[in-house]
Amino acid sequence: MKLKTEAKRQAIIDTAAQVFRSVGFERSSMAEICARVGGSKATIYNYFSSKEELFTEVMLQSTEAEFEAVLSFIDASAGDLGAMLRNFGERFLDLLYSPEVQAARHLAIAQARHSDIGRLVYERGVLRSQSLIAQFLGESMREGKLRQADPTVATRHLVALLESELLDRFLFQLPGAITPAEISGCTARAVDAFLAAYAPPPLQAPSPSSGG
Repeated sequence: MKLKTEAKRQAIIDTAAQVFRSVGFERSSMAEICARVGGSKATIYNYFSSKEELFTEVMLQSTEAEFEAVLSFIDASAGDLGAMLRNFGERFLDLLYSPEVQAARHLAIAQARHSDIGRLVYERGVLRSQSLIAQFLGESMREGKLRQADPTVATRHLVALLESELLDRFLFQLPGAITPAEISGCTARAVDAFLAAYAPPPLQAPSPSSGG
């Protein structure tokens, strides 16, 4: 078996991206990708076990920098939790509902019943992002900015609220671009609902001492 190299792996990913863009996922093949990269099919399978795994890597790598930039807005030191969540939420929805990411999500959903794409995208993309958000929410709970709860469940609530007004349009592929104004409004309402649900309990006023 030939030694794996990062340069070779990246060359396979770059070539696969070109093939997927030119003919689509369904019509592409590992044989075509191999022919363009050069070498035997065994070489590609030494790096990626299936076309689905390779496509998932192409898709995640193409949006990695953008998602890293969005997640960087999650700041545990932020003084105004609401403002921080709105800032993050707007950027999160802006990326999630960009044409490129919507197309990739539609493909992952469509292929989920027939291949491992759905599972791979969920494990390597969705769960990874949610884990980072959950860490931040857990820290906010420990600092008393949010009520005590399961950070993972709270993360799912936050993401669901952020997508709540847009998800039907995505799932049913309704026409019309989602505007920045819509994203801003959706985010503000989602964050308001989240903070209302996860607000810390009010501080108890000290009871007056009994007189002698």
